[in-house]
Amino acid sequence: MYVTELLASKGHDVATISKERSVADAVAILKEHAIGALVVTGANAPLVGIISERDVVRALAIHADQALTLRVSDLMTADVTTCGLSTTVTELMGLMTAQRVRHIPVVDESQLVGMVSIGDVVKARLQELEHDKQELLEYVQAR
Repeated sequence: MYVTELLASKGHDVATISKERSVADAVAILKEHAIGALVVTGANAPLVGIISERDVVRALAIHADQALTLRVSDLMTADVTTCGLSTTVTELMGLMTAQRVRHIPVVDESQLVGMVSIGDVVKARLQELEHDKQELLEYVQAR
């Protein structure tokens, strides 16, 4: 299974936030959409970073309630791991494991076209395993 298939079933919507906004604003958007990460945008770029719940929790541990007044750019990860539409679920699992990330923006021809999460990958992998199981059962029963 490829990322393009994942996005076909889950959609291409990506929640974003400007790097100039506050961490409190980011938390509100995360809550509103019930998601774990936001793509950070800049004045001329659709992808300048990513900010996740983990980033916020770490900042709260360091800065206490002052963390919410920081700008998104103060906490975001600027070196973002991305994937393409032709990336496989197996490759995504490898990327997420190697980079220790749970969210990967999908880029096609320099355009942000979606976001995949570890939950999307697990769901897709479970579907693949169920499909394989059904094929094996059909094969065994046909004998």
